[in-house]
Amino acid sequence: MTVRTTGAREDSLTWRADQLEEALETGARQLDPQAVATAREVVGRARERWALKGGRTVVSLAGATGSGKSSLFNALVGEPVAAIGARRPTTASATAAVWGQEESAGLLDWLGVPHRHQVADADGQGDLDGLVLIDLPDFDSRELSHRVEADRILARSDVFVWVTDPQKYADARLHEDYLATLRDHQTVMIVVLNQTDRVTEAGGSTRIKHDLRRLVAADGAGDFEVIGTSARIGLGVDDLRAAIASVVSERHASERRLRGDMAGAARELTGGVASGEPSVDDVADGDLHQALVRAAGIPVVLGAVHKDYLRQSRANAGWPFTRWLSGLRPDPLRRLRLGDDRAGTSGISPSDVRTVLGRSSLPPPSPAARSAVQLATRQVGERAGQDLPPRWADAVADAASPEDSTLADALDQAVMATPLRARNPFWWSFLRVVQLLLALTAVAGLVWLTVLAVLGYLQIDTEVPMWGPVPVPALMLVGGLLLGLVLALLSRVFGRVGASRRRALIRARLDKAVDGVAKEHVRRPVGTVLERHRQTRQQLQAVQS
Repeated sequence: MTVRTTGAREDSLTWRADQLEEALETGARQLDPQAVATAREVVGRARERWALKGGRTVVSLAGATGSGKSSLFNALVGEPVAAIGARRPTTASATAAVWGQEESAGLLDWLGVPHRHQVADADGQGDLDGLVLIDLPDFDSRELSHRVEADRILARSDVFVWVTDPQKYADARLHEDYLATLRDHQTVMIVVLNQTDRVTEAGGSTRIKHDLRRLVAADGAGDFEVIGTSARIGLGVDDLRAAIASVVSERHASERRLRGDMAGAARELTGGVASGEPSVDDVADGDLHQALVRAAGIPVVLGAVHKDYLRQSRANAGWPFTRWLSGLRPDPLRRLRLGDDRAGTSGISPSDVRTVLGRSSLPPPSPAARSAVQLATRQVGERAGQDLPPRWADAVADAASPEDSTLADALDQAVMATPLRARNPFWWSFLRVVQLLLALTAVAGLVWLTVLAVLGYLQIDTEVPMWGPVPVPALMLVGGLLLGLVLALLSRVFGRVGASRRRALIRARLDKAVDGVAKEHVRRPVGTVLERHRQTRQQLQAVQS
């Protein structure tokens, strides 16, 4: 997610809409469905309104039944456009008054306002050029259709003018259902206390205005200078007109409203994300690795590697006269269909068998090993999601818990793909040559002694070379045999040391392979959820900035 800044308001608004939309796509499954639906409506409305932006500013007069907003609407227009009467509710559908010659039909169609009045050009009203003033139905009307209509147009308006009166200024519907939800719209709101002429108590209207200001601030909607008006006698109408003209002249109200809407939607969604997220590397520990090692049957494989090294060591550096016995021992790796891939007498190689069966001959994980893996993966999920909201924590837990069969197959494939042999040590070749020479020496000595015995039997006198008091043929026979046995015993010692080293080497390879499985099937899915959480969180924060 790339957060950029721009001096162009259009880029800023569309960028925020993109950020909010991307946050919904990234984190929608783990966010509150109702908040997501609301945010989608906000994004759609913002794009629609911005496409119609032009130079018009939509200002809606909203108020409760009997607040006198229709009278105030007529006072601002200068003509009796809105119907006024004693029977309540009077305003059944919205009425719009339009100032200026800029095209407004498309905007009014989008607003869904059926009654439209073009205000004639008049001196002193040029500062309202571009204004679309709407008189809404009462938001507390007994008629449900009136309330729905008022809410629908309020959702599409650029500026709210909240009109109340001394009797209903503390009404819960105004404060709880509307003002308390508009904490991000301070720059596009005007608060009016109408019918102040009906307050006969000295200083009463000032006290009520101060109290209304306090209530609005307590709602979180902002700190406003309440405008006192009386549509009946024209008191404060000019002040209200000037306040509206100030907003209209800036030509930024629609953008501010839309930004406020998106910030409010993002703030509502932010309750569904945490302030941060852990790193996957911080929550994965050795317990998971050890559990996967046991489930993969790696102790069995390492035992086979150890035995295989000893077998090969004896076959290469053992006493030549007993070396053939090593060939009678079964290859421990071939029995597991691992390691050597040479074809047997039937012409079938271990890889051919693996291709058919899809796995090695390693025993399947025991119930205890499977339970250990489930426990370890669950712990990874719990640690990764412990500071996340429930929906995200559940998603992390699901990501950290792959199916047993999938994980078992992945481990088996990882073991099969790991080379279990390494380059033969040099001392095997060296001792094999030395043992061969000693064996040939012993055989030559035996043959020599045999020839001498035959010649002696035939009473053929032959001179025997001596090495000190020992005949050379006897020395060759005995020396070759004894030295061969000594080297064979030494090779067993070297073989045990080499087998331990080979086991450690293959263990490191298998550990890496198991880590790869853990990364692919546990850490990566968990990391994907955490990355979605990070992107969602940062995008929601960007929308509110």
